[in-house]
Amino acid sequence: MNASSVARAAVLAALLGALSAPGTAASGATALGTYAWPVQGPIIRFFEQPATPYSIGHRGIDIAAPFGTPIRAPADGTITFAGWVAGSMFMTIDHGDGVKTTYSWLSGFAVSKGAAVHRGEVVAYTGHGHPEVPTPHLHFGVRVNGVYVDPLLYLEGLDLVSLIRLAPLVALPTAA
Repeated sequence: MNASSVARAAVLAALLGALSAPGTAASGATALGTYAWPVQGPIIRFFEQPATPYSIGHRGIDIAAPFGTPIRAPADGTITFAGWVAGSMFMTIDHGDGVKTTYSWLSGFAVSKGAAVHRGEVVAYTGHGHPEVPTPHLHFGVRVNGVYVDPLLYLEGLDLVSLIRLAPLVALPTAA
């Protein structure tokens, strides 16, 4: 086993341990599986880790929701950004312990930069989502110490089975 394989195995073991006991974390760390969903709806695109910080990827998940759906804070925090970027509305909540959640392509804000927010409080409203996607949705991201991670690790109500994405089943021909 080379060093890269050992490192990957260590990360996987830590992840499996955290997922098997949602709500537990090392002292001072945010517990995995404890954040509320910001909106309810199906995930229409999953997280895709970029190879480098500047590579292509999908740095969050897209949750389908009708235009104007209230977005709720997944945990207590402070709004560190609520404004326009390249003609679209975005928001960031700092939850402490190096964890920040991001909300993209919004239609409106319910709070302003600097506001302290509590879990479940309406902070913004969904917009159209990614411009090239026809289904309205919220793009929801999670950064830990400046690095985007899969938001599903932080959202409650999931277990390891929910995170494993298998290929669709295909019926095999039966022998006559």
